[in-house]
Amino acid sequence: MKVGIYGQSNNELTIKYANQLVELCLQNEVSVVFEENFYKGYIELNKGNEFKTFSEYSNLDRDLSFFFTVGGDGTFLRSITFIRDLNIPIIGINTGRLGFLATIQKEEIEIAFQKIISKKFVIQNRSLLYAETLGNTDDFNDLNYALNEISITRKNTASMIKVNATLDEEFLTSYWSDGLIISTPTGSTGYSLSCGGPIISPTSKNIVLTPIAPHSLAVRPLVIPDGTAIKLQIDSRADEVLLTLDSRMYTLSNNSIVHIKKCPFSIKTVQLNDQTFIKTLREKLLWGEDKRN
Repeated sequence: MKVGIYGQSNNELTIKYANQLVELCLQNEVSVVFEENFYKGYIELNKGNEFKTFSEYSNLDRDLSFFFTVGGDGTFLRSITFIRDLNIPIIGINTGRLGFLATIQKEEIEIAFQKIISKKFVIQNRSLLYAETLGNTDDFNDLNYALNEISITRKNTASMIKVNATLDEEFLTSYWSDGLIISTPTGSTGYSLSCGGPIISPTSKNIVLTPIAPHSLAVRPLVIPDGTAIKLQIDSRADEVLLTLDSRMYTLSNNSIVHIKKCPFSIKTVQLNDQTFIKTLREKLLWGEDKRN
């Protein structure tokens, strides 16, 4: 078995728990490859064993059994730029705060590792969104996909922007707001939720359109099938607007047209048998924390 490890190189706490993971791998004769920048931080604090590294999607070993992220949900989201369409399952170890994607708590690494070795887990496929501007992916440097959400927001102005939305070539509405979030089921517990969007089970085949501070009481989040082709035409008083793909931010010119659809590939995530989405809701969002219960 061979695994990849990725985290933030400037975080000593992350490196501490990455070292615990490496020790477990060595004890179980599991080969390890490190993301190059993370390895530089790791090796400064852990002299001894040397490991092979990768720096991008093109030189990542295709035969990895698993890809471990050590950090928070942001680290997990950044990891998909290495994995893309390789079908390597991602496992998130949470050394951050909430941890909806990085579901293995840092105190439970050894127990979780043994469950993985014993194959006490299931693989979940998570859908992604794909964006292009008038058929051109160059605006996004070939990283034109998102696991959580794609959002369009105002830039350099306090004024609202208008986003004209068309679904499957049928005009939906003009969103007058601070922006618009197009979320996957995985991202429904993120930015979309904070703007009033619904929580959707991660394996559902849906997309959510959630306006950001809409200037109309009648405009509400909308759930649509994930096969829907979305076209967004942007109108702002400023010359530019911001488009984000998860944590990656890009500037688009005013009046740009953005096409969004379901990505042709999905991301595989590892869910331990005792760590379900329902359990995560109870633990992370404190569902059931009520004096009456």
